Amino acid sequence: MSDERIRAYYAARAAEYDGVYRKPERQADLRAIERWLPSKCVAANVLEIACGTGYWTQFMAPVALRVTALDAAQEMLSIARGRVADRNVEFRIGDAYDLPRHADFDLAFAGFWFSHVPNARQREFVSGLNAALRPGARVVLLDNRYVEGSSTPIAERDDDGNAYQARTLRDGSTHRVLKNFPTEDELGSLLDGLGERAVYTRWEYYWAFEYLTR
Repeated sequence: MSDERIRAYYAARAAEYDGVYRKPERQADLRAIERWLPSKCVAANVLEIACGTGYWTQFMAPVALRVTALDAAQEMLSIARGRVADRNVEFRIGDAYDLPRHADFDLAFAGFWFSHVPNARQREFVSGLNAALRPGARVVLLDNRYVEGSSTPIAERDDDGNAYQARTLRDGSTHRVLKNFPTEDELGSLLDGLGERAVYTRWEYYWAFEYLTR
């Protein structure tokens, strides 16, 4: 799935996106993560990648020094601005593969974005993300685990091992969406030369992976 196609998909999905946070079986995990995430952001200058509707921004903003939240879809940002009005938050159009370099961010957060990064571009994404942060900054990736009966089934895989789901929106349109489910070992292997002190946290439906930049 190309960058433009995934941007168009999320632009079309913006108005219904938050339904993913209303799945009954996931509520306990979500409450736990909503308590866990702010503890990583206290007094931090945060760069948020693919902020979407601002669902996670709202939990970081009250404790962060500043949050710069990027998304490629203006439709998502419009919802996010209506949700989070904190003065220390700035929402911007941004490309996850073309981030500002040598900025002064000391924490980066990407919620439910890494699973959309093709396997062949994962180190490119991590390298570009690190370049936007000061040395020793913390990176927090949060994403889905594949859970049968709750996750959308995997419809196919390509020659590079990427997984794809077939998703249908309320307007009846069907979209082929890249959605990978990396293991803890696969995430750790990305850090060769790029990060250190990795920590993997697992909930029933979600995972988080943290590391410090070098």
